[in-house]
Amino acid sequence: MPKIYKPGKVAIVLQGRQAGKKVVVIKQVDEGTKDRPYAHAIVAGIERYPRKVTRRMGTKKVQRRSRVKPFIKTVNYSHLFPTRYALELEGLKGVISADTFKEPSQREDARKTIKKLLEERYQSGKNKWFFQALRF
Repeated sequence: MPKIYKPGKVAIVLQGRQAGKKVVVIKQVDEGTKDRPYAHAIVAGIERYPRKVTRRMGTKKVQRRSRVKPFIKTVNYSHLFPTRYALELEGLKGVISADTFKEPSQREDARKTIKKLLEERYQSGKNKWFFQALRF
């Protein structure tokens, strides 16, 4: 079976709290591990998307509306829907590993760095489609 979920691949979560949210695959585990004996991926996604910004708004309001709330999670392959898109975020690969989920403080630090990377990407105007919520 070909590897669909390569690092940088954009997918949509189908089940759970973040159902319908876009995520980026950071690391894939095709064989599973001892505590997770199924194929899964470590993903980072956007829990709360940035809000609409207009020209009339001040800089403080624009900055407030440009915030992103990220999440990191391990998701079963059967709960992911792959897309044809990819997002090249070089900084994400070293931030999250399997050990990140064991300690809450490490998880918070990883989430903060992901937040910074995603907000920089949003401010630069690249990959605008990733920062818009899906419309059903």
